Amino acid sequence: MDNIITYTKKAPIAKTVFAYALMLLGLVQLASGGIVIGVVLIALGIGLNTKYGSEINLSAKQYRTIKSVFGITIGNWKPLPEFEYVSVFRTKENQTVRVVTAEATSSSEIILLNLFYNRNKHITFYKTDNKEDAFKVAEHFKLALDIDILDATENEKRWL
Repeated sequence: MDNIITYTKKAPIAKTVFAYALMLLGLVQLASGGIVIGVVLIALGIGLNTKYGSEINLSAKQYRTIKSVFGITIGNWKPLPEFEYVSVFRTKENQTVRVVTAEATSSSEIILLNLFYNRNKHITFYKTDNKEDAFKVAEHFKLALDIDILDATENEKRWL
């Protein structure tokens, strides 16, 4: 496993398609002489295509909150707090799509890995829909940071 673990939230497909459509429209505007509108449309497309997440460097004991656009990642490294444990828990993720007068919400089960410090503060470092993958990453955190794992994927929580 790598010494740098990166988690970025995936954007919905509709949002990504809309972002690329705006950028394409912006390029068409630039080509036809509409410089201001073209730049605005491209900027909006890039803004919609920005992904957010977290990255942890286990070797250097640092983490950062990141913004990623087209594979270019930015964010300031901070020293890792003294983590107490890693929590693996199941939750639901809702995504709402709105179009003028209609609205649809889809829900899916996901598993989050939170690293807790200072009793109740946490940082979400990983998200997946695969329980085995979640515990594999949690075990990596356990070994690298010398902390315990709290399994909160079932109704009854248990320490591993």
